[in-house]
Amino acid sequence: MSRRKRRSNQRNRKEAPHAVDQNYSEDEDIRLNKYIAHCGFCSRRKADDYIAAGKVKVNDEVVTQMGVKVQRTDRVVVEGEQLNLEKLVYILLNKPKDTITTTDDPRNRDTVMDKVEDATGKRVYPVGRLDRHTMGLLLLTNDGDLANRLMHPSYEVRKTYEVETERKLKDNELQELQEGIELEDGFAKAHSIARTPNGFVLTIFEGRNRLVRRMVEYFGTEATKLKRIDYAGLNLNNVKMGQWRYLEEREINALRKLVKLEPLNFKK
Repeated sequence: MSRRKRRSNQRNRKEAPHAVDQNYSEDEDIRLNKYIAHCGFCSRRKADDYIAAGKVKVNDEVVTQMGVKVQRTDRVVVEGEQLNLEKLVYILLNKPKDTITTTDDPRNRDTVMDKVEDATGKRVYPVGRLDRHTMGLLLLTNDGDLANRLMHPSYEVRKTYEVETERKLKDNELQELQEGIELEDGFAKAHSIARTPNGFVLTIFEGRNRLVRRMVEYFGTEATKLKRIDYAGLNLNNVKMGQWRYLEEREINALRKLVKLEPLNFKK
């Protein structure tokens, strides 16, 4: 589903209970790439690409210079679309298997956006990725600052997975996972690991591509079930497979505190 079609389908949706305005005053200067990102259009880095390509207008003038600042009262247009600062929205999804972690899929496969398209008329984006066959907890938001920090390796965000494997791993292999193994892109280890009746639960603080699956493959087998059950202290309690909920105020500010961002004031 295209961005434009999705937005038309989302008109008149109910406002998120914990949506919060971006507290820029009318005369506050905002870097143009930051403004574009905070309108939910794309990341700051991608915004720089749009600016360099001459696809951004400010008050009907094309802007190609980096570092230009705007105010929320300015008219900013990217590729013919006028942007507006959107309220910040935070969604927790219990992602099913065979769902693509992307905003649009050219092959028309089921995406995480299809699961939350009734949530809000605002554009939200997945925080990181779960591969197609991995289930479980996925955050979506238009808070670019929070998303970028949660995904940055330096903040070491906790992630916990339920794992089942084709061949049951031996005790010494689980111990080796906790002590650390050498993969093709470097050293990897579980922060904690515990056996379950059908497999094990593993916690990591990294976000490398397909890391848990590759840790399992190191032992000559593969994960037959992989489900993220915890992310940055959030869990899937009372959220059924394929369902979603809005984050609560305390959860939003706990995430922001975790990555050293100022708390949001929901009383304004």
